[in-house]
Order: sequence, then C-alpha cells, then structure tokens
Amino acid sequence: MISFLFFIAAYIWMEGVAWAAHKYLMHGPLWFLHKDHHSKDPGFFEKNDYFFLIFAIPSWLSIMLGMIYGVSASVSFGFGIAAYGLTYFLVHELFIHQRFRFFQNTESPYWKAVRLKHKMHHKTLGKEGAEHFGLLWVPLDWIRNQKIQG
Repeated sequence: MISFLFFIAAYIWMEGVAWAAHKYLMHGPLWFLHKDHHSKDPGFFEKNDYFFLIFAIPSWLSIMLGMIYGVSASVSFGFGIAAYGLTYFLVHELFIHQRFRFFQNTESPYWKAVRLKHKMHHKTLGKEGAEHFGLLWVPLDWIRNQKIQG
C-alpha cells in the first residue's frame, strides 16, 4: 500500500515538476533545447526531445538505487515518474502534436481543453510571453466551456 502511495505521489508531483521545468528551465536557460519546439515547422525530431532523457534520469536512479538497496518506496517513486513520462509522451507527442496520427478526434471536454491550453501556449513562438506551462491540469471552467462549445 505504501509503495502504491509513493507511485501516485510521484505521478502527481511530476505535473508540478514538469510545469516548473517548462516555465523556468525550458523557457529560461535551456531555451536553446526547447526553441525548435516553438518553431512553425519543428520537424519530426527536435532538440526538445533531449528532455525525455533529462527526465528519465531521476526515474532510472530511483528505480535502480531502490532495487540495489531494497527500498521499495524509491522503486515505486521511480515508476511513478516513468508512468508520468509515458503519459507525457502519449498526451503531448501523440495526442496534441500528432507526431504519429493517433488520437486525432475527441468528444471529451477535458481533452479538448487540454489541447486548447497547449495551443494557447504555442501561440507565442518566442522565449518570453508564453503561458500555460502544464500538461494535464486544466481549470474546471475551461472544461465546462469545451462542453458548452462542443
């Protein structure tokens, strides 16, 4: 049970980590890696894809060190980070940016709001002035608005 709680805590915590990393690192000192993601024609592979490796390191270390030292909470925490990474790939790369043509249409007000929020983030092509840095968290009024419009 404790391990499951560590898994869930890591997954939820990663939404905040992703938001802060996006706002303060990707749109800050690591803009040189993130910039191509905000270009009109980013291409299939981007420098931005290196963030996958950057975020995988804490997951891998938590799992590996937890297994070496027999700390199941660390292993669970690492798998929670990895699960968020998989979610991020599915939502950001497949659903939002359509890197592979899956999940093109949805009637869900929540998923429409997620897509709209990200579209608003990409309205700004430069380092400054962007908003909406998170991935999964969407205010309830946005979801209600999508339900009304849908």
